[in-house]
Amino acid sequence: MSALTRCLQEEAGAISTAADRLRSDQVEHALQLLERCADRKAKLVITGVGKSGIVARKIAATFSSIGLMALYLNPLDALHGDLGVVAPDDVCLLLSNSGETSELLAILPHLIRRGTARIALVGKSDSSLANGSDVVLEASVDKEVCPLNLAPTASTAVAMAIGDALAAVWMERRGISPADFASNHPAGSLGKQLTMTTADLMLKADQLTPLAPDTPLDAVIGTLTRGAVGSAWVEDPRHPGHLLGLITDGDLRRALRDQPSAQWPGLTAANLMTPDPITTTTTVLAVEALKAMEHNRRKPVTVLPVVNDEGQLQGLLRLHDLVQAGLA
Repeated sequence: MSALTRCLQEEAGAISTAADRLRSDQVEHALQLLERCADRKAKLVITGVGKSGIVARKIAATFSSIGLMALYLNPLDALHGDLGVVAPDDVCLLLSNSGETSELLAILPHLIRRGTARIALVGKSDSSLANGSDVVLEASVDKEVCPLNLAPTASTAVAMAIGDALAAVWMERRGISPADFASNHPAGSLGKQLTMTTADLMLKADQLTPLAPDTPLDAVIGTLTRGAVGSAWVEDPRHPGHLLGLITDGDLRRALRDQPSAQWPGLTAANLMTPDPITTTTTVLAVEALKAMEHNRRKPVTVLPVVNDEGQLQGLLRLHDLVQAGLA
């Protein structure tokens, strides 16, 4: 066994032991406080010093990402004005391995005075911080992974694991859905898949020049070339704004391949277009539009017309744009 493997196993063992040490009534009380915090649209304020402060920042980021307003409070700054962010309905999670961190003990009376609920995540359940809190979550470890048993390693891993577990169970209880999660991660892959619609990515119709069915070949080529759109739409002359057909670069190449060159001068948009192409609407998720393009059995689809309920063209969605958005 390598030294690295041994250290990882020791940290895993410390987390497993900590799970056994947690009191179920204290865990339940902590979860109830977090649920009350969400119901009252209050905040979870998390504080700690040193390595515990770094863990506190991570826990705050996790809760914020799943929909519970959370922030990290530097205890030193708290004593010089920042305590004003803490409201009576808030919940304060205080992290300290020793449970005797002076900076946290200094703000404890002020939290008690304003009636803010307090959860102590500590390595010693009989510490001053634990005694001044409403809930105590014991995060003690028998030893640090550090060979000197000094550097916070196993203790910080346990504290972070407990914070993650609280967040995971809170998500279950609140019924947080992938869509809820995505709303806080709009730039992530999941966020884009669950929030981005065809309207967000399409080239709008007012940026595109419609073609008449009798548009000659040279004019079609000119339209396909301008703006590097790679496609053009053919308008129904009987119903202005309505899509009659779509011409892509591929349609043009196939038509020229299948027709003798002597007949090329007589080709029009009507001869080149794909009539009645598959379409989508502006409210469809972009990832669903991508699936429709990928699974079309008629022929490869690189451009998808976007229409409204009346069949009027709203824009063109290109595979290129979906790839650039990170959806393909």
